[in-house]
Amino acid sequence: MNWPKHGGQPAKVGRQFNSKETNRSDWIDFSANIHPFGPPNWIKAIVADSMAAISVYPDPEYEEASRRLAELNDVSPEQVLVTNGGAEAIFMTAKLFEGKRALIVQPTFGEYEQACLHYRVETRDVFYDNGFRVPLKELESQMAWADVVYICRPNNPSGTVILERDIRVLLARCEETKTFLVVDEAFADFVPGTDATLTRMLSQFNSLILLRSLTKMYSIPGLRIGYLLASSTITAKLRCWQVPWSVNGIAGEVVKALPTDDPFVREARTFVKEELVRVRERLTELRFYVSPSQVNFFLLYDLEAPDKTEELFAFLAKNSIIARHTHNFKGLNGQYLRFAVKSAEDNDKLLACLAAWRHHV
Repeated sequence: MNWPKHGGQPAKVGRQFNSKETNRSDWIDFSANIHPFGPPNWIKAIVADSMAAISVYPDPEYEEASRRLAELNDVSPEQVLVTNGGAEAIFMTAKLFEGKRALIVQPTFGEYEQACLHYRVETRDVFYDNGFRVPLKELESQMAWADVVYICRPNNPSGTVILERDIRVLLARCEETKTFLVVDEAFADFVPGTDATLTRMLSQFNSLILLRSLTKMYSIPGLRIGYLLASSTITAKLRCWQVPWSVNGIAGEVVKALPTDDPFVREARTFVKEELVRVRERLTELRFYVSPSQVNFFLLYDLEAPDKTEELFAFLAKNSIIARHTHNFKGLNGQYLRFAVKSAEDNDKLLACLAAWRHHV
C-alpha cells in the first residue's frame, strides 16, 4: 500500500480498496481535519468580491492583515508574521535554527521533522506516554541538548492538549537552557475556554513562538492562510527571509476581515464538543479506544481486533468511508486510525459502519 503523507485524498485512497465506480462526491472523507460546515458565508462573500485583488500585487509587508491579527491576539503588529498557511510558518521556524538541534514531541505532525531535515536541523524524538500525556521530565532533561522544541497543542493526531502549567514548566526550563519552544496551535480555535491558546505568555517568555492556521476552523485549505506570533526580534529576522508575496491578495483580504467575535467559531466549538461526546460514547460501547481529544478529530483503536487495523481501514474504504492511516506518525506504527468529527449525518454513517465491522470480525 502506497500510504499518502496527508489526509484529504479520498478518491486516491479509496480507489485502491473500492472496486465500484464511485464519484468523488460519494466518498465520506474523515481523513482531513476540516470543519464540516465551512467556509462561512462571510468568507465566501469576500472571496467573490475580491477578484480585483488578483490583478494587483499584494502589499509585500501585509500591514493591514498584520494589524488585524495583532488586534485579535492583543499583541503588536511587529510580533505578527503572515504566512502561506501553517506549513510556511513551520518551515520558517526551522530556518531560524538552521544547522542546530531540535526535540520533537511524538507522535505528531510530520512537517516539523520535514522542515528540520530541509534546514539540516538535527532532531531527537521524545514520545508521549500511552495516554498521550507529555513526557515532562524527559523533555526537561534533554533541553540542554536542544536549540528548539516542537510541540503541537492541540496535538495532531491525538487531539489532546498539554496543560498550561506544563507549558510554563517547559518555558522556565527554556530560559535556563537558552532553548526556544515552538507551539503549533493550528487547532486551537476548536478548544473551548481560556486555555485554548498561549498568546498571553508571549509577553512573559521571549523563547515562545506560536504557529496558527485559519485552514481548519474555516475550511479553507486552498487559500493557504497562516501566521506566526513571537517576539518582534524573531519576526523581524524571519520577515527578512520570507519569500516576497508568499501570501496571495485574496487571502490577505480574508485576514483583514476577520471578525472579533465570530458566531461561526462559537457554534463550531459547541457542535464539535457535543458531537465528540456522542460519538465517543457509541464507540466505547462498540469496544473501541478513543483518544482523549478536545478538538475536531480523534484516534481510534480496535480493542477487540488490535492486529486488524489495515483490514478495518480497507473495510471502511469499501463502504466509501476514508479514514486517516497512522503509518507515518512515529510511535503509532499504523495501529490506530484517525477520524475527523464531521456532520451528525456523516458521523452516524461512520458509527453504523464500525458497528457492521464489529459483527464482521
